[in-house]
Amino acid sequence: MLHTAHPLVQATAQAADAAAPAASTPQLVVAAVAGIAVIVALIVWLKLHPFLALVLGSGVLALVAGIGLTDTFTSFTAGLGSTVAGVGVLIALGAIIGKLLIDSGGADRIVDTILDRTPAARLPWAMALIAFVIGIPLFFEVGVVLLIPVVMIVARRVRTNPVLVGIPALAGLSALHGLVPPHPGPLLAIDALGANLGLTLGLGLLVAVPTVIVAGPLLAIPLTRWVRLAPPTTVLGVPDSGTDDAATGTGGTGGLPGAGGTATAVAPAATLRKPSFGMSVLVVLLPVILMLARSVVEIAGAGETGYGTVLEFLGEPLVALLLTSLFALVAFGTGTGRTRQQLGDLVGSSFAPIAGILLIVGAGGGFKQTLVDSGVGEVIASGIADAGITPLLAGWLVAALIRIATGSATVATITAAGIMAPLAAGLDPTQAALLVLAIGAGSVFLSHVNDAGFWLVKEYFGMTVGQTFKTWSLMESVLSVVALLTVLLLGAVL
Repeated sequence: MLHTAHPLVQATAQAADAAAPAASTPQLVVAAVAGIAVIVALIVWLKLHPFLALVLGSGVLALVAGIGLTDTFTSFTAGLGSTVAGVGVLIALGAIIGKLLIDSGGADRIVDTILDRTPAARLPWAMALIAFVIGIPLFFEVGVVLLIPVVMIVARRVRTNPVLVGIPALAGLSALHGLVPPHPGPLLAIDALGANLGLTLGLGLLVAVPTVIVAGPLLAIPLTRWVRLAPPTTVLGVPDSGTDDAATGTGGTGGLPGAGGTATAVAPAATLRKPSFGMSVLVVLLPVILMLARSVVEIAGAGETGYGTVLEFLGEPLVALLLTSLFALVAFGTGTGRTRQQLGDLVGSSFAPIAGILLIVGAGGGFKQTLVDSGVGEVIASGIADAGITPLLAGWLVAALIRIATGSATVATITAAGIMAPLAAGLDPTQAALLVLAIGAGSVFLSHVNDAGFWLVKEYFGMTVGQTFKTWSLMESVLSVVALLTVLLLGAVL
């Protein structure tokens, strides 16, 4: 069943269709190039925040496409509002779950339990598994800050190159960030392309598994030969107080010391109880289970049955994340000894870090709507179709090019989704979901010096720029290509 567009999106599209300019095809192509060029130039050369760059790029696109001055930002503001309405609440709920998972010690518990049961030879696989599990609800940057101290501790205690255990962790986080909702990029693409969220989630997890295996533990082996880093003697400049008896990964992470001075934010206070491993994993997987159950009901055509109706309601993305947030308040809040006031403060503090993300996502929705309403998206989509390029490959190429140019996975996803939206209208639900994943795969291609993540990894691992290209940048490229190949394979058989 196709995802039903938000009523505001439908109303916006109808109003815009009535007022859309009758511009020629060359003019619309020039408008698209000009709008995207302005966004790239403002972000890359002037270092302008992506929010402002997207606003200005949308204005340039509208003016060149022949939209009148008074209506320059009409589509943009309508698109921004509908995108935040459809995606913003889900991002906010995801931020609450992530904040509670970290501050309660639930993430720490997952890490400790897996490492305690892992022999030294399998630590790269364990790190990939950890990143895969906790990467579902956590934003990429949060996951990096959480896991890099663990990577350094493990590398020190087993006396190995940190690349061997670090690359699998980074691969797991990056794959989830680009492919699996409720991360902002996939959510935005799902909204823009009218894809089914539950179906995209299930296929995203299916694509992510082989992608993480290849770009993580398997790729890490040759990378350790190309970039030889000594076992760390400190964890981000802080001596590791753990003993070397924990060479098999036992002994835990010690509250993840050295996380850039944020150890107290990760580890729970001594007076609070840590949630169990089972409870922590349940909170992480609960929204996944609910949304996948909804998709199974829809695919099986059981939506009219009693249990089908209930599962469809519980699996609605907003309902699934809301229920999980409430469950997390109990499991990670009152269940660990926190007061209601402390819980309220925690929830409040989870919103500040996502303010910028919401603005970028909203502006991206505005840019997408301008592309669609001006007719630019239709022209580009027709050109792609006439060129004989499959929508999946085209979506990946557009996202990859924007990613290389701007360094932003979110901007790449936004732009590619807007361009591919007209093509998505004629796709069945499975192909629309795969198009979301192809765009997500392209959005993480070749991270380099214009990407904040490049410098984040460089500094955490203490590498040179060249070493970061040989490890992080190469891993991101391999991850992107493997994900694309997996998506193309699924597209051929489904």
